[in-house]
Order: sequence, then structure tokens, then C-alpha cells
Amino acid sequence: MITAGKFIAVEGLEGAGKSTVISAIKHVLQQAGINVVLTREPGGTPMAEAIRECVKHDWQDEKVTEQTELLLMYAARSQLVENTIKPQLALGNWVIGDRHDWSSLAYQGGGRQVNQSHLMAIRELTLQGFTADLTLYLDIDPAVGLERARSRGELDRIEQSGLAFFERARATYLQLVAEHDEAVFVDASQGVEQVKETVIHHIQHFLQD
Repeated sequence: MITAGKFIAVEGLEGAGKSTVISAIKHVLQQAGINVVLTREPGGTPMAEAIRECVKHDWQDEKVTEQTELLLMYAARSQLVENTIKPQLALGNWVIGDRHDWSSLAYQGGGRQVNQSHLMAIRELTLQGFTADLTLYLDIDPAVGLERARSRGELDRIEQSGLAFFERARATYLQLVAEHDEAVFVDASQGVEQVKETVIHHIQHFLQD
């Protein structure tokens, strides 16, 4: 009898080190004999990847409205959840998501300050209560994270949103962590090895529950 898999979401601001952490989680799960599927948001399916390009592209003189950005994020998320995440979980595979719903709560809700009632209505329509089984939030000072992002190359449209935007997003993330028992706070300002050790500890604990 196939037991449903688990969905682990890794959240954080730009430059928090999500890719490194996801690689470490994947290794721990595979060592435990678990099949792992990696996803990212926005993206993860052919259509969602096309939406990702649309969202991140700098449209020069055309303003991308807060409402458009929010709708595109949840459209991509709907495609990913229904076409990839849920089917993989049903097969007993574990899914590790590079971002999920909290990114919209933090970036569009906190950063863009989109009307909360509108955001929640779109969220409910799209996800209908679907959530990650475990969320790891990698916390980093926005200025440090942006500097790391710049060192990787040219910033995309969202990464160019400014320090105040990311400070609001961080405040929202911290509030979400405080409100959810299934969330784990990780200090991403530590050295890479320390961050990985912390994450591995939490994943091993999660596996034992």
C-alpha cells in the first residue's frame, strides 16, 4: 500500500541560500531511501515556467501591476500543485519546493502590500487549503541577501524591488514562522556548513515524527 509522500517548502529572501539547503535535504532523504522530486516557484511545469519568465522579465516602460503579479504567481502555483506536487505525493514521493505559498504572502502581501482580503480570496480559490507539511524559512538580512544576489549577476525585475520591499517581506516571513508550528526558523547568516547542519538536524527530526 502506497503511503502519501510529504511536501517540504524552503522559503527565504534572495540570497538566503535555498539551493544549497535543498541539495542537503535531498541528500538526507535519499539516504533514507525516499524518492525525491524537486520543484521551484514560480515554475515547475512547462506552462508555469512560461509564467515565470513573464513575471521576472523587466518590461521596461510597461508597469506590471501588483494585481497582475499576484495573479500570475498563483496561476503558476495552481499548475504546479495540480500537475506535479499532488500527483507525486500520491505516488509516495517526497517533494521539495524552492518556494511555495509563503513567498506570495511575503512578497506580494508584505512587499507589495496587496489588499489582504483579495490575496486570501485568490489563495483559497487556487490552493483550497493545500499546504506544505514542513516549511523551512532561511532568514537573512535583506541588504546582505541582495548583495549575494548581485554577486550572482544582473538582478531580475523582482530582485530590483528595493530594500524597503524586502524588509517588509522579511517581517511577513517572521510573522508566519511565529504563527505556524510546522515551520522552522533557520539563521541563514551563519556559515554554509552551519546552515546545512541545522537544516539536516531538523529534517532528521521530521523523519522520526
